[in-house]
Amino acid sequence: MAIIYRAARHEDLAPAMEVVYQSINDLMQRHGFEGLAASVTPEFLAFSLEDDPDGLWVAEDAGHVVGLGFSWVCGRFWFLADLFVSPEYQGQGVGGELMQLTFDHAQKHNADNRALITFAYNRASIGLYAKHGLFPREPLYTVGAPRAALVGRMEKEVAWTGLDGRATQVSALKHIDEVALGFSREKHHRYLLAEPAATGVLLEDNGSPLGYAYAWSDGHIGPLAVASHAAMGPVFRTALALAIDQGADQISAFLAGSNEEAMSIALGHDMRLGRTMVLVSAKAFGDWSKYTPNHPGFM
Repeated sequence: MAIIYRAARHEDLAPAMEVVYQSINDLMQRHGFEGLAASVTPEFLAFSLEDDPDGLWVAEDAGHVVGLGFSWVCGRFWFLADLFVSPEYQGQGVGGELMQLTFDHAQKHNADNRALITFAYNRASIGLYAKHGLFPREPLYTVGAPRAALVGRMEKEVAWTGLDGRATQVSALKHIDEVALGFSREKHHRYLLAEPAATGVLLEDNGSPLGYAYAWSDGHIGPLAVASHAAMGPVFRTALALAIDQGADQISAFLAGSNEEAMSIALGHDMRLGRTMVLVSAKAFGDWSKYTPNHPGFM
């Protein structure tokens, strides 16, 4: 039976995430790395499907999802969150068809910039994206350490208020994102605020917003953004302290290589480098010394 390419439906999301899990594990293991410990959950896909169904596409063979193309848009910024094909279907043009559907999504929204995050060692993908005008811009690194190694070494250096979606907070989040990234991610904050596993805080100095951070129940930090370079150190250390309070066994973050302040704090507290990825984009954007992503698909 010929492979069918169609818009994703809610019932496709769980099997699509299984494709993502299998594909990432296959890629990592082929390059000598340990694979993912657990499959990826579909909550962000479900939110995005409701927000903009044109951004999610699947490849289907005999009723089974064998590929996923997922992109999201904020303003005129377009981001390719996922493009994965089941290992047994790779090399058959499935990825190319899904890529074209996602690029059509960017064109429909008149995107003036396009970006994605991919594995730094995946030379084939980096070369393919470069041929389509998306060039390597920024290295990104997972950092992590056992919680026990960090307890007592971090303090909450700045005042913070829990995020609850009030208008003044939303306005502050929008401003901080525009300063750090160049565009608002208001809709993604709505998703994060409704996510029970995430604790969001607005960090302030005498009532003036310095930045925001999300600490997850599994000990991960991100996204995190600040309005000035000077705020990154105290905000990141405070976010680490909040993550430690979550009680997870492991504390982690996803840092840009040019974020010297956060990288110095993480490595100075014996957090170890994990997987290495790279941001590629059509145009340079944002100030990555002011922003810490959540994960590659969310940015």
